[in-house]
Amino acid sequence: MPKPRLNVLIVGAGLGGLSAAIAIRLAGHEVLVLEQASTLSEVGAGIQIPPNSARFLISWGLREAMDRVSVLPETIRLRSYRDGSILNEQPLVPLTEEVYGGPYWHCHRADFHKVLVEKCYAIGGLTIEVRINSMVTEIDFEAPSVTLSTGRTIGADLIVGSDGLKSKCREQFLGRSDPPHLTGDLAYRLLVKAEEMRKHKDLEEFVSKPAINTWMGPQAHAVCYLLKGGGYYNMVLICPDNMPGGVNVMPADPAEVLQLFKSWDPRLKKMISLVSSVSKWRLQNSTEMASWTHPSGKFTLLGDACHATLPYLAQGAAIAVEDGGVLGGLLGKLEDRSQLPGLLRVYEGLRKNRTTKIVVGSTNMRDILHMEDGEEQRRRDAVLLADDIKPGFPNKWRDPVFRNFLFSYDGAREVEIAWERFRERSGSGAVGTFRAML
Repeated sequence: MPKPRLNVLIVGAGLGGLSAAIAIRLAGHEVLVLEQASTLSEVGAGIQIPPNSARFLISWGLREAMDRVSVLPETIRLRSYRDGSILNEQPLVPLTEEVYGGPYWHCHRADFHKVLVEKCYAIGGLTIEVRINSMVTEIDFEAPSVTLSTGRTIGADLIVGSDGLKSKCREQFLGRSDPPHLTGDLAYRLLVKAEEMRKHKDLEEFVSKPAINTWMGPQAHAVCYLLKGGGYYNMVLICPDNMPGGVNVMPADPAEVLQLFKSWDPRLKKMISLVSSVSKWRLQNSTEMASWTHPSGKFTLLGDACHATLPYLAQGAAIAVEDGGVLGGLLGKLEDRSQLPGLLRVYEGLRKNRTTKIVVGSTNMRDILHMEDGEEQRRRDAVLLADDIKPGFPNKWRDPVFRNFLFSYDGAREVEIAWERFRERSGSGAVGTFRAML
């Protein structure tokens, strides 16, 4: 018998929504993506794409496209904020390819988003339709259907909410307001032309070979790496939130950044001085949800809409891509429409524990990166310098247990195992208990 073909409606055309659209379309279903913005684009600057998400992109035929717009960092370096001295480093090349089966890419968010958009339009056969200027104001979870701001109603077999941190889908699902929470931090985002840095001999090491350089200091840290084929140096400086109430993104004066980081590595300050414009972004988060999936079995959430995370492990976009890949993989197994509610429970069961651990791990990493001057900081630095690698090591990308947890996740294999268990239990009438048994 032919497999059922679903009409899947995805709310939100961000990185997670488009990843889900690609995976679900490749699984043989029709996809409509609704985006409230007037253009298909991403804001921000650099983004890290670790191997756990890169493998999904490669499986969707995007290796060549991603290679064209990305830089491959050779190592992750943790540095002292005082003088930039290297406290510890974790090589990435050839580790991620040889051990984890995929690259660790850096690229501009807009370039990554464009690759996904182009893939949506390049898949043969049934298309992925992406509609802009389409704001969802109401969801009927039983139908299921969405109502747009224009008053138009659109039905589907499955609705996927992927509308980010400020998700209206999440609020509709919860039946109450659920705005993002302040975390007490903000991020300054800067881009420096690499050619300007090359004019300064003491900055040459930062643009000669791609690497992730992280300066750790009191209540703050800086993460810097090359973008755009090595043409730009991306800088993200995270420190306590000083933004006015009600404002989440605003321009900043480079002099403001220099003042905040005045006691830091002179080379970092020199990079900041080469910048002509700075933006600052309030870092916000959400509260963990008890469940992402509606009891009707016709609606679920993914990405920041259900597990927004702080950027300290560089995994936020990666786990949204994983969500999309796993959901698409499960929908590709569908043999009968009656299995859909059970498969959505399987999806949530496969993803929720992992994403929760990453969200918690990201918050904990802030404590490691932002230690105040004092004895605890000196102990951290001594452990990093000794490089006695074992579980709990402060450089989480060098901690073998935690790194394996992050990078070795094989969503496709998880889908295969879960599907076999699902079929066994559904055959015995125990589908409803599946999630609890994962």
